[in-house]
Amino acid sequence: MDKTADNPWLLPLTNITYFRADRQNCTIFNSAFKTKDMAKVKKAFFCSNCGYESPKWMGQCPSCGQWNTMVEEVVSREGSTSNSFSSSATSARPLKLSQIDSSGKEERLRLSSLTDEKSNLSELDRILGGGMVKGSLVLIGGEPGIGKSTLSLQIPLSDSSLKTLYVSGEESARQIKMRAERLGGIHDGCFILPETSLDNILEQAKSIQPDLMIIDSVQTIFSTAVESSAGSVSQVKECAVSLLRFAKETNTPVIVIGHITKDGTIAGPKVLEHIVDVVLQFEGDTRHSFRILRSIKNRFGASGELAVYEMTGTGLREVLNPSEMFISTHEESLSGSTVAATLDGTRPLLIEVQALVSTAAYGTPQRSATGFDVRRLNMLLAVLEKRVGFKIGAKDVFLNIAGGIKVADPACDLAIIMSILSSNFDVSVNQKYAFAAEVGLSGEIRPVSQVERRIAEAEKLGFERIYISAYSQKEEKQHRKIKVIRAASIPQIVKDIFQE
Repeated sequence: MDKTADNPWLLPLTNITYFRADRQNCTIFNSAFKTKDMAKVKKAFFCSNCGYESPKWMGQCPSCGQWNTMVEEVVSREGSTSNSFSSSATSARPLKLSQIDSSGKEERLRLSSLTDEKSNLSELDRILGGGMVKGSLVLIGGEPGIGKSTLSLQIPLSDSSLKTLYVSGEESARQIKMRAERLGGIHDGCFILPETSLDNILEQAKSIQPDLMIIDSVQTIFSTAVESSAGSVSQVKECAVSLLRFAKETNTPVIVIGHITKDGTIAGPKVLEHIVDVVLQFEGDTRHSFRILRSIKNRFGASGELAVYEMTGTGLREVLNPSEMFISTHEESLSGSTVAATLDGTRPLLIEVQALVSTAAYGTPQRSATGFDVRRLNMLLAVLEKRVGFKIGAKDVFLNIAGGIKVADPACDLAIIMSILSSNFDVSVNQKYAFAAEVGLSGEIRPVSQVERRIAEAEKLGFERIYISAYSQKEEKQHRKIKVIRAASIPQIVKDIFQE
């Protein structure tokens, strides 16, 4: 009886086609195992920060300069095919610049056009540039629990006529329905798909043909065209490119939710932000109720726009006048507190600047800033020490921007200096005074852009005075309820405020 007939792993010696004896081992190659399915694996090293590809490992990425960011991933296998979405549309042909018609505007999907006032989507329309452009790819990033999924689910729930495909790779369909019930809107126009395979997602999207598709999140889906695990550099890049191709070919807007790293940047390669059309990022402290949605990149509108939301039990609610939120009300005037008229994108904001100056307890003075660049704070302190003559080099200086907002507008320089001097003198500044000017290294007060909008915002909130640079352009409106004071130097403002 032939025992090899029942056991395929026992092969006669005559079936062995190749035998090789090495010094360290003996390898037997069997021609029966040489099938077409055994394809060669192609691997490469990718930078987890910028997505740079290299055939070998390197300690420092030559593209972004980061150290120890190269990771090995499986790129593809020979003979493997991609099941990515493909359209039957004809290939594009080059056109002369004069032949391109640019008279018409982009076709946009206004999220707040057909909804009631409780939809809270008008601010999202504004930072998107007037609505979501059809065929665009929008990336929303933020910390866990900040409100990314809540905002994304509020969009399809606000309009029953909007056919939406909501793809979740992190939550089950039951969890999403529980959140939808809490948000207070359930209709049959929203389709839920708990799936992580990109091929199945695109197949279902081609079948349903939605008006909007939402992916939660891009780090959880994977494509069979890439052999690496979900969330890797090559997978995130491949999935983003496939979703962008689907959005452009079907003219369907796609919202993609992305996680962020501990440094505050969106997880995955930096090329992900280059692929998408719009990048929106949620900011704020999860221990507080207010959230800030900031537009970092927008190919169809102005970048740097800002929208403020409040997290409630029924979802995110718009804050139409954020200046009132960032300005604290005190029963009595306190030293070290001033108000700065800043501009975030095209929206003017009035924020409260708080400073504390005290004697250094351990000999070495401390410099700390929350919501402001500590290096610019050191520069302003050096200007006060060298150019103005205030001796605060041996004192601790702590700076805080109230409301949890981060500012980078140079128009806050004058308000920061006045708050530091107010705390140093222990003399309060009138809470009805606002400041909007930049301070140079020579101690001069420099003008800032769009000062008219800053003055109008301060006037609307009932401020009595606003201090600006003497070199600012003359405002067109002369009859104002607010008094505009122009100054060329810091001592002039100090004399006007602290010696009045």
